[in-house]
Amino acid sequence: MKKSVKILTAVGCVALSAVIGFGGWRVYIRQQSKNYNLITLDTGNLPNPVSAPIEEADVELSEMTMHYALYGDKGHDLILVHGNGGSKKSLEEAARYLANDYKVYVIESRCHGQSSDPGVISYELMAKDIKEFCDKMKLDKPYLMGHSDGGINALTVAYTYPDLLGGFISCGANSVPEEFKPYFTVGVKVLDTFRPDKLNDMMLTLPDIDAEKLSKITCPAYIVAGEHDIMWLSDTVFIHENVRDSRIAIIKGANHSSYISQDGKQAYVLARDFFSELG
Repeated sequence: MKKSVKILTAVGCVALSAVIGFGGWRVYIRQQSKNYNLITLDTGNLPNPVSAPIEEADVELSEMTMHYALYGDKGHDLILVHGNGGSKKSLEEAARYLANDYKVYVIESRCHGQSSDPGVISYELMAKDIKEFCDKMKLDKPYLMGHSDGGINALTVAYTYPDLLGGFISCGANSVPEEFKPYFTVGVKVLDTFRPDKLNDMMLTLPDIDAEKLSKITCPAYIVAGEHDIMWLSDTVFIHENVRDSRIAIIKGANHSSYISQDGKQAYVLARDFFSELG
């Protein structure tokens, strides 16, 4: 009986220590995030979302066929780019709200959704696809908002084609795979062991974005992450500090996706508040 009590006491102490440690870690994250524009997105008084896209089609690019959906027929052109393994559905709710203010092109990256799979994928290739899409659709200085891999795409487009965009929001991007928090990297590696996939391989080996590349970005930029994102806050800050005149925001209480692909209302507010200042 005494042995059982000792075991239960030990387990209880370990559990209590874990709770205290986790709580302390969250307090630390909150304090660090406050140094970099910790915000809450106010989703009150929003316009009604449109019900459906006005167009859904394919466009032939040099290496692949890109599928897209167009929401709205007025305002500045805005491209939305989903994350790894996603599709146009990932940002559909955001597009439905944003269609009140913009012509929103929700594209599907190569090897994703209804776009074709040319067999190879990288952020540089996806950036080239986006450039070709803009040229084919005759988009003049479009805005771009990307999430996760889409956020990396936004950065890559901006430093590869400095004159293409009128401004961009990069949400949840990392500069190198080593900046992922360990639990995420382990999860991807385990998944790739059981189901090898070039999308997983890309996350484990790319991107490779350094300060020199970021310094080539000249258009207005907003670098955004969730307070509890899958990459370290220091990496988000690194990107911000090396993109000239960029803004930064950390979304209070958010994880990697909760403020954008899982909540179109917050995504709308995020985009509207930034892009409306660009005229």
